[in-house]
Amino acid sequence: MRLKFLPHVVAAIAFSVAAWAQAQTVVLYSSNNTETIEAALQVAKKHKPSLNVQQVTGGTGTLMKRIQAESKNPRGDILWSGGFGTLGAYKEYMEPYKSPDLAAIPAIFRGPDNLWVGTNVHLMVLMVNEKQLKGLPAPKTWSDLMKPEWKGKFAITDPSKSATAYLLVYGLLKQFGRDGLEKIAANAVVTSSSGTTYKGTAMGEYAVGLTIEYAAQEYVAGGQKEIKLVYPSEGSYLAPEGMFIIKGAKNAEAARAFYDILLSKETQQELLVKSFRRPTRTDIQVSKLTSLPDLKSIKIFPLDQAAASDEYEQLIALWNLAVNKAR
Repeated sequence: MRLKFLPHVVAAIAFSVAAWAQAQTVVLYSSNNTETIEAALQVAKKHKPSLNVQQVTGGTGTLMKRIQAESKNPRGDILWSGGFGTLGAYKEYMEPYKSPDLAAIPAIFRGPDNLWVGTNVHLMVLMVNEKQLKGLPAPKTWSDLMKPEWKGKFAITDPSKSATAYLLVYGLLKQFGRDGLEKIAANAVVTSSSGTTYKGTAMGEYAVGLTIEYAAQEYVAGGQKEIKLVYPSEGSYLAPEGMFIIKGAKNAEAARAFYDILLSKETQQELLVKSFRRPTRTDIQVSKLTSLPDLKSIKIFPLDQAAASDEYEQLIALWNLAVNKAR
Protein backbone atom coordinates (compact mmCIF):
# COMPACT_ATOMS: atom_id res chain seq x y z
CA MET A 1 0.00 0.00 0.00
CA ARG A 2 2.73 2.41 0.89
CA LEU A 3 4.37 1.98 -2.51
CA LYS A 4 1.28 3.46 -4.17
CA PHE A 5 2.13 6.85 -2.72
CA LEU A 6 5.79 6.74 -3.61
CA PRO A 7 5.39 8.53 -7.00
CA HIS A 8 3.50 11.32 -5.24
CA VAL A 9 6.22 11.67 -2.61
CA VAL A 10 8.92 11.76 -5.28
CA ALA A 11 6.95 14.36 -7.24
CA ALA A 12 6.50 16.50 -4.14
CA ILE A 13 10.20 16.37 -3.37
CA ALA A 14 11.07 17.22 -6.96
CA PHE A 15 8.68 20.19 -6.87
CA SER A 16 10.21 21.43 -3.62
CA VAL A 17 13.73 21.14 -5.00
CA ALA A 18 12.70 23.00 -8.18
CA ALA A 19 11.04 25.76 -6.17
CA TRP A 20 14.14 26.06 -3.96
CA ALA A 21 16.35 26.23 -7.04
CA GLN A 22 14.26 29.06 -8.49
CA ALA A 23 14.40 31.12 -5.29
CA GLN A 24 17.27 33.62 -5.22
CA THR A 25 18.78 35.50 -2.32
CA VAL A 26 20.61 38.80 -2.61
CA VAL A 27 22.30 40.60 0.29
CA LEU A 28 21.69 44.33 0.00
CA TYR A 29 23.91 46.86 1.75
CA SER A 30 22.02 50.16 1.82
CA SER A 31 22.25 53.61 3.35
CA ASN A 32 18.70 54.45 2.29
CA ASN A 33 15.87 54.84 4.78
CA THR A 34 13.26 52.15 5.40
CA GLU A 35 10.56 53.81 3.28
CA THR A 36 12.83 54.13 0.24
CA ILE A 37 14.00 50.51 0.45
CA GLU A 38 10.46 49.23 0.95
CA ALA A 39 9.20 51.13 -2.11
CA ALA A 40 11.85 49.40 -4.24
CA LEU A 41 11.13 46.01 -2.69
CA GLN A 42 7.45 46.31 -3.60
CA VAL A 43 8.41 46.63 -7.26
CA ALA A 44 10.84 43.72 -6.91
CA LYS A 45 8.17 41.48 -5.38
CA LYS A 46 5.84 42.22 -8.25
CA HIS A 47 8.30 41.38 -11.01
CA LYS A 48 10.55 38.80 -9.33
CA PRO A 49 8.68 37.22 -6.41
CA SER A 50 11.34 34.51 -6.01
CA LEU A 51 13.96 37.14 -5.12
CA ASN A 52 14.71 37.22 -1.39
CA VAL A 53 16.38 40.49 -0.39
CA GLN A 54 18.29 40.45 2.88
CA GLN A 55 19.02 43.98 4.12
CA VAL A 56 22.03 45.35 5.95
CA THR A 57 21.64 49.09 6.58
CA GLY A 58 24.01 51.78 7.76
CA GLY A 59 25.80 54.93 6.66
CA THR A 60 27.50 54.85 3.26
CA GLY A 61 30.97 55.34 4.75
CA THR A 62 30.46 52.56 7.28
CA LEU A 63 29.18 50.14 4.63
CA MET A 64 32.06 50.92 2.27
CA LYS A 65 34.55 50.19 5.06
CA ARG A 66 32.70 46.93 5.70
CA ILE A 67 32.94 45.95 2.01
CA GLN A 68 36.64 46.75 2.13
CA ALA A 69 37.15 44.62 5.26
CA GLU A 70 35.17 41.72 3.75
CA SER A 71 36.86 41.87 0.34
CA LYS A 72 38.48 38.42 0.65
CA ASN A 73 35.17 36.85 1.63
CA PRO A 74 32.32 39.18 0.52
CA ARG A 75 29.14 38.90 2.55
CA GLY A 76 27.20 41.52 0.62
CA ASP A 77 26.18 41.39 -3.04
CA ILE A 78 25.13 44.93 -3.93
CA LEU A 79 25.42 48.40 -2.39
CA TRP A 80 22.67 50.99 -2.86
CA SER A 81 23.40 53.88 -2.55
CA GLY A 82 26.37 56.17 -2.16
CA GLY A 83 27.47 59.54 -3.43
CA PHE A 84 29.66 59.45 -6.52
CA GLY A 85 32.47 61.16 -4.66
CA THR A 86 32.51 58.34 -2.11
CA LEU A 87 32.13 55.52 -4.64
CA GLY A 88 35.11 56.72 -6.66
CA ALA A 89 37.45 55.90 -3.79
CA TYR A 90 36.46 52.20 -3.72
CA LYS A 91 36.65 51.11 -7.38
CA GLU A 92 38.72 48.02 -6.61
CA TYR A 93 35.80 46.46 -4.71
CA MET A 94 33.32 46.73 -7.59
CA GLU A 95 32.24 44.23 -10.23
CA PRO A 96 31.49 45.78 -13.65
CA TYR A 97 27.97 45.25 -14.95
CA LYS A 98 26.25 46.68 -18.02
CA SER A 99 22.53 46.65 -17.34
CA PRO A 100 20.02 46.54 -20.22
CA ASP A 101 18.54 49.75 -18.74
CA LEU A 102 21.82 51.64 -18.98
CA ALA A 103 20.81 53.27 -22.27
CA ALA A 104 18.28 55.42 -20.38
CA ILE A 105 20.97 56.84 -18.08
CA PRO A 106 23.05 59.85 -19.26
CA ALA A 107 26.82 59.47 -19.21
CA ILE A 108 27.10 62.04 -16.41
CA PHE A 109 25.29 59.59 -14.10
CA ARG A 110 27.47 56.57 -14.90
CA GLY A 111 30.70 55.46 -13.33
CA PRO A 112 33.74 54.50 -15.43
CA ASP A 113 33.88 51.05 -17.05
CA ASN A 114 30.32 50.20 -15.88
CA LEU A 115 31.53 49.97 -12.27
CA TRP A 116 28.58 51.90 -10.86
CA VAL A 117 25.50 53.78 -12.03
CA GLY A 118 23.32 56.55 -10.63
CA THR A 119 19.89 55.54 -9.35
CA ASN A 120 18.82 59.00 -8.26
CA VAL A 121 20.23 62.49 -8.17
CA HIS A 122 20.02 65.00 -5.35
CA LEU A 123 19.70 68.67 -6.23
CA MET A 124 20.93 71.31 -3.80
CA VAL A 125 18.41 74.10 -3.15
CA LEU A 126 17.59 77.00 -0.88
CA MET A 127 14.80 75.84 1.45
CA VAL A 128 13.02 79.04 2.50
CA ASN A 129 10.70 79.39 5.49
CA GLU A 130 8.76 82.53 4.54
CA LYS A 131 7.44 83.04 8.08
CA GLN A 132 10.99 83.59 9.31
CA LEU A 133 12.12 86.11 6.69
CA LYS A 134 10.90 88.99 8.86
CA GLY A 135 11.05 91.61 6.12
CA LEU A 136 14.05 90.23 4.28
CA PRO A 137 13.44 89.40 0.62
CA ALA A 138 13.75 85.69 -0.08
CA PRO A 139 17.20 84.90 -1.50
CA LYS A 140 17.38 84.10 -5.19
CA THR A 141 21.06 83.25 -5.37
CA TRP A 142 23.78 81.64 -3.26
CA SER A 143 25.61 84.97 -3.20
CA ASP A 144 22.58 86.71 -1.63
CA LEU A 145 23.47 84.82 1.54
CA MET A 146 26.95 86.33 1.54
CA LYS A 147 25.48 89.75 2.40
CA PRO A 148 25.85 91.02 6.01
CA GLU A 149 22.08 91.06 6.67
CA TRP A 150 21.96 87.26 6.41
CA LYS A 151 24.36 86.58 9.26
CA GLY A 152 22.93 83.91 11.59
CA LYS A 153 19.74 83.50 9.57
CA PHE A 154 20.51 80.44 7.48
CA ALA A 155 21.89 76.95 8.08
CA ILE A 156 24.37 74.79 6.24
CA THR A 157 25.59 71.32 7.19
CA ASP A 158 29.21 70.61 8.08
CA PRO A 159 30.60 69.07 4.86
CA SER A 160 32.61 66.52 6.85
CA LYS A 161 29.34 65.11 8.24
CA SER A 162 27.34 64.70 5.04
CA ALA A 163 28.16 63.61 1.48
CA THR A 164 25.50 65.88 -0.02
CA ALA A 165 26.65 68.84 2.10
CA TYR A 166 30.18 68.14 0.88
CA LEU A 167 29.05 68.48 -2.76
CA LEU A 168 27.23 71.71 -1.87
CA VAL A 169 30.27 73.27 -0.22
CA TYR A 170 32.50 71.98 -3.03
CA GLY A 171 30.16 73.68 -5.52
CA LEU A 172 30.30 76.96 -3.61
CA LEU A 173 34.10 76.86 -3.64
CA LYS A 174 34.29 76.12 -7.36
CA GLN A 175 31.73 78.78 -8.26
CA PHE A 176 32.71 81.59 -5.88
CA GLY A 177 36.26 80.80 -4.85
CA ARG A 178 37.75 80.92 -1.38
CA ASP A 179 36.45 84.44 -0.78
CA GLY A 180 32.85 83.39 -1.42
CA LEU A 181 33.23 80.31 0.76
CA GLU A 182 34.54 82.44 3.62
CA LYS A 183 31.58 84.82 3.31
CA ILE A 184 29.12 81.88 3.49
CA ALA A 185 30.96 80.42 6.50
CA ALA A 186 30.95 83.81 8.24
CA ASN A 187 27.17 84.15 7.97
CA ALA A 188 25.98 80.56 8.35
CA VAL A 189 24.83 78.51 11.30
CA VAL A 190 26.74 75.24 10.79
CA THR A 191 24.79 72.11 11.72
CA SER A 192 26.02 68.58 12.40
CA SER A 193 23.71 66.75 9.98
CA SER A 194 21.59 67.29 6.88
CA GLY A 195 18.50 66.39 8.91
CA THR A 196 19.22 69.13 11.43
CA THR A 197 19.40 71.69 8.61
CA TYR A 198 16.11 70.91 6.86
CA LYS A 199 14.19 70.01 10.03
CA GLY A 200 15.38 73.22 11.70
CA THR A 201 14.26 75.28 8.73
CA ALA A 202 10.86 73.58 8.69
CA MET A 203 10.44 74.24 12.42
CA GLY A 204 11.36 77.92 12.06
CA GLU A 205 14.82 77.88 13.64
CA TYR A 206 16.29 79.26 10.41
CA ALA A 207 14.84 81.40 7.63
CA VAL A 208 16.76 79.41 5.03
CA GLY A 209 18.43 76.02 4.86
CA LEU A 210 20.97 75.05 2.21
CA THR A 211 19.85 71.51 1.67
CA ILE A 212 18.57 68.64 -0.49
CA GLU A 213 15.61 69.09 -2.82
CA TYR A 214 13.74 65.90 -1.88
CA ALA A 215 13.94 66.59 1.86
CA ALA A 216 12.60 70.13 1.46
CA GLN A 217 9.84 68.96 -0.90
CA GLU A 218 8.52 66.52 1.70
CA TYR A 219 7.48 69.50 3.85
CA VAL A 220 5.82 71.22 0.89
CA ALA A 221 3.92 68.02 0.10
CA GLY A 222 3.04 67.71 3.79
CA GLY A 223 1.17 71.00 3.68
CA GLN A 224 3.66 73.54 5.09
CA LYS A 225 2.72 76.45 2.83
CA GLU A 226 5.44 78.68 4.26
CA ILE A 227 8.14 76.38 2.87
CA LYS A 228 9.37 77.25 -0.62
CA LEU A 229 12.13 75.74 -2.74
CA VAL A 230 14.42 78.20 -4.52
CA TYR A 231 16.69 77.01 -7.30
CA PRO A 232 19.50 79.61 -7.30
CA SER A 233 19.66 81.53 -10.56
CA GLU A 234 23.47 81.17 -10.51
CA GLY A 235 23.02 77.41 -10.81
CA SER A 236 22.18 74.46 -8.57
CA TYR A 237 24.57 71.60 -7.81
CA LEU A 238 23.91 67.95 -8.59
CA ALA A 239 24.86 65.21 -6.14
CA PRO A 240 24.12 61.87 -7.84
CA GLU A 241 23.89 58.65 -5.83
CA GLY A 242 24.66 55.26 -7.26
CA MET A 243 24.87 51.53 -6.74
CA PHE A 244 27.30 48.76 -7.64
CA ILE A 245 27.71 45.01 -7.50
CA ILE A 246 30.32 43.96 -4.96
CA LYS A 247 33.35 42.24 -6.44
CA GLY A 248 33.26 38.52 -5.73
CA ALA A 249 29.58 38.61 -4.76
CA LYS A 250 28.35 35.12 -3.87
CA ASN A 251 24.92 35.82 -5.34
CA ALA A 252 26.04 37.65 -8.47
CA GLU A 253 23.11 36.56 -10.66
CA ALA A 254 20.56 37.69 -8.08
CA ALA A 255 22.53 40.90 -7.57
CA ARG A 256 22.32 41.68 -11.28
CA ALA A 257 18.57 40.99 -11.26
CA PHE A 258 18.04 43.38 -8.34
CA TYR A 259 20.36 45.95 -9.94
CA ASP A 260 18.14 45.91 -13.05
CA ILE A 261 15.04 46.38 -10.89
CA LEU A 262 16.55 49.38 -9.08
CA LEU A 263 17.48 50.93 -12.40
CA SER A 264 14.09 50.28 -14.00
CA LYS A 265 11.67 53.02 -14.98
CA GLU A 266 9.00 51.65 -12.64
CA THR A 267 11.24 51.74 -9.58
CA GLN A 268 12.59 55.20 -10.29
CA GLN A 269 9.06 56.53 -10.84
CA GLU A 270 7.92 54.93 -7.58
CA LEU A 271 10.75 56.54 -5.63
CA LEU A 272 10.03 59.91 -7.24
CA VAL A 273 6.32 59.84 -6.40
CA LYS A 274 6.71 58.45 -2.87
CA SER A 275 9.84 60.23 -1.66
CA PHE A 276 10.67 62.88 -4.31
CA ARG A 277 13.96 61.24 -5.24
CA ARG A 278 14.77 62.68 -8.63
CA PRO A 279 15.47 59.90 -11.19
CA THR A 280 18.57 59.60 -13.30
CA ARG A 281 16.61 58.16 -16.22
CA THR A 282 15.83 60.48 -19.14
CA ASP A 283 12.45 58.85 -19.92
CA ILE A 284 10.70 60.05 -16.74
CA GLN A 285 9.06 63.49 -16.82
CA VAL A 286 9.33 64.71 -13.24
CA SER A 287 6.91 67.66 -13.63
CA LYS A 288 4.09 65.34 -14.75
CA LEU A 289 4.37 63.13 -11.66
CA THR A 290 5.15 65.78 -9.02
CA SER A 291 5.16 69.55 -8.56
CA LEU A 292 8.95 69.57 -8.99
CA PRO A 293 10.41 71.10 -12.16
CA ASP A 294 12.10 69.00 -14.83
CA LEU A 295 15.88 69.01 -14.63
CA LYS A 296 16.22 70.59 -18.08
CA SER A 297 14.42 73.71 -16.81
CA ILE A 298 16.90 74.25 -13.94
CA LYS A 299 20.26 75.94 -14.39
CA ILE A 300 23.00 73.58 -13.23
CA PHE A 301 26.52 74.61 -12.32
CA PRO A 302 28.70 71.71 -13.55
CA LEU A 303 30.90 69.85 -11.08
CA ASP A 304 33.49 67.17 -11.75
CA GLN A 305 32.43 64.33 -9.43
CA ALA A 306 35.79 62.55 -9.68
CA ALA A 307 37.68 65.75 -8.84
CA ALA A 308 35.32 66.35 -5.93
CA SER A 309 36.30 62.96 -4.54
CA ASP A 310 40.02 63.57 -5.03
CA GLU A 311 39.90 67.02 -3.41
CA TYR A 312 38.02 65.96 -0.27
CA GLU A 313 40.79 66.56 2.27
CA GLN A 314 41.71 69.95 0.80
CA LEU A 315 38.10 71.16 0.81
CA ILE A 316 37.44 70.11 4.39
CA ALA A 317 40.61 71.88 5.46
CA LEU A 318 39.59 75.06 3.62
CA TRP A 319 36.11 74.92 5.12
CA ASN A 320 37.45 74.51 8.67
CA LEU A 321 39.78 77.47 8.12
CA ALA A 322 36.85 79.57 6.88
CA VAL A 323 34.68 78.61 9.86
CA ASN A 324 37.48 79.30 12.37
CA LYS A 325 38.21 82.65 10.71
CA ALA A 326 34.55 83.64 11.22
CA ARG A 327 34.63 82.98 14.97
